Amino acid sequence: MPVLQKSVQMVAGRLPKIIGPNTHALLDYAVAGSFLLMGAIFWRRNKRAALSSLLCGGAAAANILLTDYPGGALKAISYQQHGSVDAGLAAATAALPGLMGFAEEPEARFFGFEAVAETALVGLTDYEYYEDAPKSRRPRRSAPEESA
Repeated sequence: MPVLQKSVQMVAGRLPKIIGPNTHALLDYAVAGSFLLMGAIFWRRNKRAALSSLLCGGAAAANILLTDYPGGALKAISYQQHGSVDAGLAAATAALPGLMGFAEEPEARFFGFEAVAETALVGLTDYEYYEDAPKSRRPRRSAPEESA
């Protein structure tokens, strides 16, 4: 799976950045939800896979809630920083089956699929969206500054 993930990363990195913040937020919630759902499904048959899935889901949810973009709640990190965390989560997702000792079990395929999907999402997202945008399109972080 790491070869597939690397291939997706190389291809997606060369494609146009077509995913904006709204779509990215929606896909982030889908990724976090799928991890949490699979954590519950894996619970009876493979505790290590379940814990790994819940860990990934929790980390993805925390990244969503801390980000200054649609769907974020605390606005503690920028959209660009969110992208860096997403890339790290994709790598962690791919590594967890080996680290937790279930790489040869069927549940590991879910993590491989999610890692590839997250890598594609990171590669196709325009994390410069707010930097290149006119001020009217940028999110408001706090109270507006007064003009002098």
